[in-house]
Parts: sequence; C-alpha cells; structure tokens
Amino acid sequence: MSEANNNFPVEAQPQQPQDDNTHPAMRGLMKLSPGRQIGMMLALAVSVAIGLAVVLWAQAPSYDLLMSGVAEKDAAEIIAALDKLEAEYKVEPSTGAIMVPAGKVRDLKLKLAAQGLPRSTSLGYELLDKDSGFGTSKNIELMRFQRALEGEIALTIQTIQNIKSAKVLLALPVQSVFVRERKKPSASVVVELYQGRSLEKEQVESIVHLVASSVPLMEAGQVTVVDHKGRLLNSKDTPEDISLTSKQFEYKKNIEEHLRGRIENILTPLVGNDGMRAQISADVDFTVTEKTQEMFNPDLPALRSEQTQEDLNSTNKVQGVPGALSNQPPPTGVAPEVASGQEKTANAESGSSSKTATRNYELDKTITHTRLATGALRRLSVAVVVDDKRVLVDGNAIQQAYSQEDLNQLRDLVKQAVGYDSARGDQVTVTNVTFKAAEALEDLSEPFWEKTWFMDILKLLIAAAVLILLIFKVLRPVFATLIGKDEKEEQLRLLEEARITAEEIGGVVRFDENGKPVAVKIDEETGEVLGITGGAEDLLLLEAPQSYEKRLEYVQKLIDEDPKLVAQVIKTWLKEDG
Repeated sequence: MSEANNNFPVEAQPQQPQDDNTHPAMRGLMKLSPGRQIGMMLALAVSVAIGLAVVLWAQAPSYDLLMSGVAEKDAAEIIAALDKLEAEYKVEPSTGAIMVPAGKVRDLKLKLAAQGLPRSTSLGYELLDKDSGFGTSKNIELMRFQRALEGEIALTIQTIQNIKSAKVLLALPVQSVFVRERKKPSASVVVELYQGRSLEKEQVESIVHLVASSVPLMEAGQVTVVDHKGRLLNSKDTPEDISLTSKQFEYKKNIEEHLRGRIENILTPLVGNDGMRAQISADVDFTVTEKTQEMFNPDLPALRSEQTQEDLNSTNKVQGVPGALSNQPPPTGVAPEVASGQEKTANAESGSSSKTATRNYELDKTITHTRLATGALRRLSVAVVVDDKRVLVDGNAIQQAYSQEDLNQLRDLVKQAVGYDSARGDQVTVTNVTFKAAEALEDLSEPFWEKTWFMDILKLLIAAAVLILLIFKVLRPVFATLIGKDEKEEQLRLLEEARITAEEIGGVVRFDENGKPVAVKIDEETGEVLGITGGAEDLLLLEAPQSYEKRLEYVQKLIDEDPKLVAQVIKTWLKEDG
C-alpha cells in the first residue's frame, strides 16, 4: 500500500472547492499575491491599449496636401469652410500646410474654389470688379489699375512650369505732353520656384518679353527677373553679340539635326533602328557682307540739260565833230534811197553780237547694292558608324561585318542625303563597328510601395500582426498561466482525495478513461482490480504487481482495442511531467 502511495506524491494540501460559476482565469488571478495581481492587470491594460491604438491607427485614412503656403487669413477661412463641410483635416505644425484624406483632395478643392477660396492677395482684374465707392480720386483709380495689372501678370507667370508663385512690381511714370524726353516704364519680377527646380534661359526670356508686351511703352531691357533666393536671372549688361551667337548656335544645331534625320531616314531600313549612329559637324558662315557698286557706260551719253545765251548789239555811225551838234535830235524822216535789206546789212555790219551755249550730258550709270546671305554652309563633316549585320546561318541569327563594297554603297547614300560637295571640302566617313549590347532600361514607373493603397494595406497588416502578437505572446500565456495553475491545483486536490480514499479501502489510486484519479480496490489473491471494467480495467492493471510480459501483453491489447484511451493516458502523463 505504501508503494502505491509513493507513486503519487502530494504536491499541495487539499483546498476547498471554488465556486463553479467563477472562471478559472479569475480564480487563478485571485490566488496570486496583491503585487502580482496589480502587475498582471497593468500588463493586460497596456496590451489592450496598444491593441486599440493600433486598430485606430490602421483605420485612420492617409492624408494628402490640400493647401500650402497660403496667408494666415486665407488659411483661417479655409479651415472654417472645411468645418462647415464636416470634412476631416489636420494642420501641420511646422509648415502650416492643410492636409485632408487622400481620396477627397480634388473634391474639396472644387468645393473651396466654388466659395472663392483661397482669396489670394495677388488678384488680377477682379479688383476692378469691386465697387470703388463714391468720391474715389483719380490717383486711387490709377493705383487700383496698376495693382490689378501686376496681379494679372503674376498669375500669368505662375502658369509656367517650375514656378510656384510670382510677384510683379511695375514702375509706371506719369507721362506729360509738355515733356520732350519721357521716362520709360520698368518692371521687377520675383519668382518662387519649387524645391529642386530651376528656370531655363528660354523661360526667363519668355517672362521678360511677356512683361514687356503687357505694359505699354516698356522695353525688354527694362525688366528684371529675380528668384526667391535673390539671384538675378536676366542680366541687362549682356551684349547683343552674345545673343546673336546663341541664335547662330541654334541655327547650326538645326542644320545638323536636319541632315542627321535625313541620314537616319535613308539608312534605318537597311541597318535597323539600333544599327547605326550618325553625327554631323556643319561649318556655317555667319559673316554679314554688304556691297554697293556704281558703274558708268561712256558709250551711251545722254543730254540732260542745255542753256543757250545770245547777245546782239547794233548802233548808227557817228559823224561830225563831237559836241553839241552831235547831240541834237535826229532830223525829220526822209524817204530812203536804198532798199531795206541793204540797210539792215549795213547796220549789222556796223553793230556787234555774242552767243553762248551750255550743255550737260549724263552718262549711263548703274548702282548695285548687294547683301550676301548669312548662314551659308562652308564645309560639312559627317561620321556614320554602323553595327554588324545579322544574317541567318542554319536557322541561327549571327552577326557579320559589312564588306568594303557595302560600306562604299552606304557612303554614297550618305553623300546624296546630305548634299555632298567636294568643292567645299566636305568629308563623309562610314565605319563598321560591333556595337555593345544595350543595357536594360531602368524602370521609371512609380514603385508600388509609394502608392496610397499600398500604405493602407500595409497599415492593416501591421495592425493585424501587432494584434496577433499581443494575443498569442501576451494575453494567451497570461490566461494559460492562470487557468493552468487552477487546473493543476484541482488535479492535485482530486489526487489527494483519491489517495485518502485508497488508504481507507486498502486499494490504490488509478486514472479512469477521462484522466481523473480514482481509488480502486485490488484483490489480494488474484491481483485483479475491482470496480473498473472494460478497457479501464486493463489500463489499471498496468500498475498492479504483475510480470513485465503480462503488462506488455495488456498494453498491446489495450492499444489494439482502444487507441484513443491510450492516447488520453499518455497526454495525462505528459501534462503531469510538465
């Protein structure tokens, strides 16, 4: 009897049975010390708080930018409008940007725009729509118009790519009809660029000409463009020669690209899209030459003008001695004794005459003014490289170099395409070289992990992982510890009661098919277990004083007849060992 009792040592004193309505975990918690109870409750509370926080974080929507960089007054009006729309939003403390759920950005922007928000301080001609009130002076009207013009130009400049905002200041001098030398208007433009962006030279020039064209009498040289970092984007000291050189470079580049396109069009069908590379260097003459030529033809004179002057003087002969008698009036007329013709001849012989003629002749003259065209080609240098051709040999595509005859034919085609002129000294070179394999292009598409839906799914997965971790690594071990402790104590209590009963009846303690310890009586003569039948009896015989062969026979028989019962017994043993 004592041997049987030693097989089941008592680990705890028997306790009074607890209320059956109390949960085992609660009973286990009540049996802990007060300090451990407080620690256990704090751990459970923290775990539940973390779980709730993770669930709320996973359910919170992803926010995107709605407005940024607006004035404080506009921001207050936008927030008030969002409150009326009952829309979710948050304001970044560092930048003041207004964030809303990603899926509602466009909808909210349209609703705010319908309300005229944001009311930017840089308004355009909308300022003129407001009532100026009675008694507004002319100066105020002029200032309102100037401010409206500045705002309209600034809004137009903001439509250019890479420009975040713009501000325009106009200096419009008052013109007077009494002043001969009038002052020219000027303008200053300050542009704010997006982070990491810059303006190209063509964009700056377009801004300058846009402002100059928007203000009467303003010239492009009177416009200054500055970025938000204080850097001058256009220089007024740039000489015209530099601008002309830039235009010449663009003209030269256009010629080269045009000729290269002609080469690619004629060779692509022969060598493939990736089977050739062509480069052209064009020597262009930009010299400006003007020539004036004046030529005379002496063989074709022409009378341009003629002036003739003739003087005739006739007087009578003086007779007698000079004196008073000579000055007397002529006598009365008498009939002439000679014919009139003879008289005239005589008078003519007695008079004097002179004749003068001036003639101007104009020669045949030709004046030629010639201005030679600029941008004439002086020389062309063309370099073409072709890859090996691909041919089929026994059904396999292999690369094969071009023959010299093929290269000569390609060179002739290139000469015809670019307008080869040997008199200019043009050079055309066509070379066959094996190209290297092209590297794979980098995928420039947006990665999926940067998309909104991926972040939402990731948040849900993280929340689920945290909850699973809390359940299986924190809550379950805690409850298993509490419940297991209570079950172990209950098992010890039943075992102690079975031991006491076994001592009273003179039997031993055995386990039934449910794993509960029971007290059984053993026949002293036969050694058989009394009070247990079926498979349980065979199971209890294992602890009876029998030979090893008989016990082994019982175990094999029990395994064949009821394997589930054997498995239950083994599980009970493993639990006791643990």
